[in-house]
Amino acid sequence: MEIIIKIKGLQKTYTTEAGSLNVLKGIDMEVERGVIAAVVGASGAGKSTLLHVMGTLDRPTAGSVFYDGRDVFKYDDRRLAAFRNGSIGFVFQFHHLLAEFTAMENVMMPGLIKGAGRGKLRAELEERAARLLGELGLGGRLKHRPGELSGGEQQRVAVARALIMEPVVVLADEPTGNLDTNTSMELFDLLTKINEKNRTTFIIVTHNEQLSNRCQKTYEMVDGRFI
Repeated sequence: MEIIIKIKGLQKTYTTEAGSLNVLKGIDMEVERGVIAAVVGASGAGKSTLLHVMGTLDRPTAGSVFYDGRDVFKYDDRRLAAFRNGSIGFVFQFHHLLAEFTAMENVMMPGLIKGAGRGKLRAELEERAARLLGELGLGGRLKHRPGELSGGEQQRVAVARALIMEPVVVLADEPTGNLDTNTSMELFDLLTKINEKNRTTFIIVTHNEQLSNRCQKTYEMVDGRFI
């Protein structure tokens, strides 16, 4: 299968008042295009740090991350931000929706940041956002603000926002952590449908064993390494 992400010798060290904290200790990883993969392990194992570095939100101390053969950490900050905005979607446990904006405006935000705020580009962005929300069962909630939505609905808005730029990879950090069991499984069903329809690659950090058991591939982390 085609490898979309390749990670070699990834290390991340933070400097604290108590000294150096080695969080990632030499991660090697290959992810095939179109899979749903889970990253599991105890709290503090380094899962979220791995996701942040993989998503180019943080630069590694050592090692490389390749997307389609491109060593993305050779990019300067501006080019790296443009790559991240167009190629990677993010879903977090705390959905980080903007309270003053509607569901549709929240979904549109990555496109607005890229500059699609006027004319034909904005109209296309609005159409795409409305379509995504409709596919996620929120067609009647386009003008609702986050405070008017349930937890599951807010998380679906966050999923739509992650997909608006049609990324090749979506990284999800405990996306069901604040949801009940039924809502969690419904959300995973939606991710599966998106994966099957668009061949979107999903990498999901989770403590939810039911969810990880349904993923096609599982990576287990212990103390900053895969086992």
